[in-house]
Amino acid sequence: MKRSTIFLILAFAATPACLFAQDNQTASNASQQSSSFQPSPSPIDQYAITAASPHTWTPPNYSPSPFSRIAVGGGVSSMGVNMQVAVIANRYINVRGVGNFFNYSLNNITVNGFNVSGTANFASGGASVDFYPFPNHGFRVSPGVLFYNQNRLGATIVAPGGTSFTLDNYTYYSSQANPVTGAAGVGLNTQNPAFTMTTGWGNMIPRHGNHLSFPVEVGAAFIGSPDVSMALTSGQVCQDPAGTVGCMNVVGNAQIQSNLQAQQQKYQNDVNPFRFYPIFSAGVAYSFGLRSAGEASPAARPLSGGTQ
Repeated sequence: MKRSTIFLILAFAATPACLFAQDNQTASNASQQSSSFQPSPSPIDQYAITAASPHTWTPPNYSPSPFSRIAVGGGVSSMGVNMQVAVIANRYINVRGVGNFFNYSLNNITVNGFNVSGTANFASGGASVDFYPFPNHGFRVSPGVLFYNQNRLGATIVAPGGTSFTLDNYTYYSSQANPVTGAAGVGLNTQNPAFTMTTGWGNMIPRHGNHLSFPVEVGAAFIGSPDVSMALTSGQVCQDPAGTVGCMNVVGNAQIQSNLQAQQQKYQNDVNPFRFYPIFSAGVAYSFGLRSAGEASPAARPLSGGTQ
């Protein structure tokens, strides 16, 4: 009886100590599990942009505000040296203006016995709508209009004294004392303004946020058939190759002027099929922001802390 009583007293005395030790072990295990557990980020949190982020995330369906970015550029083309300005209209469209300028001199070219010296004078301006069916890529289609076109070839013509020239298969001899002179031209602006259609690669305002771009372009301006003009303005033609016998003025002579018009019509018929002017262009452009670039659509707007 005494042994049973002593055993029960010791058992009751040891119970609180065991419970205390078990609680400490449970707390220790819970602390270790808590320290080793790292919650995986939620699908929302992985797209959150914090203030310390060095880059701005662009959502896939990002739609910038109209006229929020602009680009300026320059290059060379079949119409001369060009300057371009583009502004963003929406995710798929830029509106672009372009101006071209170029002068080039040609000297001492012989055509039908005439010495021809002239200048190619190019000055034009237009606008186009650049449509990008795949905004994150550079391919585009660009309908437009060439509303200012002063592209023209102008020349002076001279038949040196004692030489021959032909007009509509008639041969004339230029006077030694008073050589034949005149003017000729080819206008490249019969249809003014003119519709243009081009395609190319390279977005002057990259949708990825880059500043530099290197656009290229190919297409045509539908300017109509070139306009050929010719005139003999002074001098005399003679009956002998030496240019001294039977000389007469070219101005006012009905036969000479008739042959001149027939020759001009031959040249006109030769160029009539060329109703368009080819456009080839390559250059470099730099874009920058004018104001806030807008926001993404609500479905694509970046989320932070689980809220929109």
